[in-house]
Amino acid sequence: MPENTINIIIADDHAFLREGIKKTIRDEIDMSIIGEASNAADLLREVKQKEANVVILDISMPGKSGLDVLKDLKAMRKNLKVLILSMHPEERFAIRALKAGAMGYLTKESAPDELVKAIRTILTGRKYVSKQLSDKLLDIITAEESGKLPHEELSDREFEVFIKIASGKKASEIAEELSISIHTVNTYRARILEKLNMSSNVELTQYAMHNNLID
Repeated sequence: MPENTINIIIADDHAFLREGIKKTIRDEIDMSIIGEASNAADLLREVKQKEANVVILDISMPGKSGLDVLKDLKAMRKNLKVLILSMHPEERFAIRALKAGAMGYLTKESAPDELVKAIRTILTGRKYVSKQLSDKLLDIITAEESGKLPHEELSDREFEVFIKIASGKKASEIAEELSISIHTVNTYRARILEKLNMSSNVELTQYAMHNNLID
């Protein structure tokens, strides 16, 4: 084993995903998996007992969420590099993770192609996200720095439709309430998704809840 081995702990509650991660990096002679965990408590114990350089952390695990565990990890080992590996593509999750101390954020879909590169990047002290996510994050951060959140760029009617969609109302209900056609509702929905860089009603609802726009 090389002298400067990169010691990695994997935290994911799905064994087959942990196996997939191990398979992805097993050909890297300077990387070694020194521990695995399926929940927050096991992960904290592994990190306390072993000298890891990197933790690959799932954002959704039993017990504490990945974001809460992330704060515990940073308090325990300040220099530990944490790479979030999540099935959630939402850029809002990525921003929260990076602000909480993660050095990188990958979706599980992109992991096979980008995992090794991500690990090597965060070890240099630079943050890592995929190119696609990077573009979306840049749009959001630019909007925030200009003093405006993405939803503040919506027109009044677009915002009204957005809130109704995020509240779980169907296109037919929205059309009736606003006295417009279902086609018009769908047109508004398409514009809203484009302006907010999103692709589904679920993302709209999560965004609205995160920003306290709906109960």
